[in-house]
Amino acid sequence: MGSHGEFVFVGGYTGDKGGEAEGITLLRRDPASGVLTRLGVAARTPSPSFLAQHPTLPILYAVNELDTDGTISAFTVAVDGELAPLSSRPTGGSDPAHLSVTADGRFLLVANYSSGSVAVHPLDPEGAPGERTDLLDLAGSGPDAERQRGPHAHMVVEDGHGVLIADLGSDRVWRCRLDPVSGRLTLLPPAVTAKPGTGPRHLRITPDGTLLLVGELAANLTWYRPAADGSLAAAGEVATSDQGGPTYPSEIVCGRDGRFVYVANRGPNTVSTFAWDGGGAVKVAEAATGGEWPRHMILLGDHLYVTNQLSHSVTTFRIDPESGVPAPQGEPMAEASPTCLLRWTSTAVR
Repeated sequence: MGSHGEFVFVGGYTGDKGGEAEGITLLRRDPASGVLTRLGVAARTPSPSFLAQHPTLPILYAVNELDTDGTISAFTVAVDGELAPLSSRPTGGSDPAHLSVTADGRFLLVANYSSGSVAVHPLDPEGAPGERTDLLDLAGSGPDAERQRGPHAHMVVEDGHGVLIADLGSDRVWRCRLDPVSGRLTLLPPAVTAKPGTGPRHLRITPDGTLLLVGELAANLTWYRPAADGSLAAAGEVATSDQGGPTYPSEIVCGRDGRFVYVANRGPNTVSTFAWDGGGAVKVAEAATGGEWPRHMILLGDHLYVTNQLSHSVTTFRIDPESGVPAPQGEPMAEASPTCLLRWTSTAVR
């Protein structure tokens, strides 16, 4: 795929969610300049708001974030980036907002946001999802009467010690054990019990085992360190923006060398840069994204790419290697209702 540069897929909201996207879009990225080129619509599918890839097979997975009967869709990816439908399955919940593949490539994990559940789909040797082996219903609530009346699974991912579920509704990051034979989840004591009203959205694990958590409702970045009993203990927090007004932070990204952490803020339409020294995060900069409602972002090489959902664009930033601070590169690229970016790696192409 070297002659083609790199591919980046874009997920977005289609008309059923009030968006203008047509499905999954394919971009080409020049690794040297970081410039993105739009190649067109790769697959028409309803509201593919989050994307993931199989670790070893050329298969792309998308949630279809539908209000009632959410689904996941799988596609085979050709060498030129063309997508061919493989299969689709119901998730058993509403508004699936995140999905990930286990490291062994055997299971697809899906977070149903509105219904507060996590679905497990086994993957066959070709990467096609099968019927659910489990649907774990979470429980709990928080002090925000509008957003936390019940559980809201916003992210589900492996962390090397099991499965972590960020639950915006209950202010918990749940830990589960996934049985590799039955494909069923066993709920364990929570990895994180956040302050009431935090609203856990997305998380990252640093190389030293620290869990970094974005609180959508509290507009903060908090970090938790492993304790002697295996739980994670709160070790610090910082506001994700100082612009004032509602912030609604969304995505968190860690720099390649671990020295910097980036958080997107949808209210003020900014990306905040934090210096991370292993002991804590210190905010060093906050940059405007040049668009509205930065929903998601990815870091590729020296470039940070941000989706501006409501202004229909993707902003390219170049990261200063010393300061870690991003600076906009060129004008934002037009892209309808973008909600997710996925770099397609050559290891996943036959």
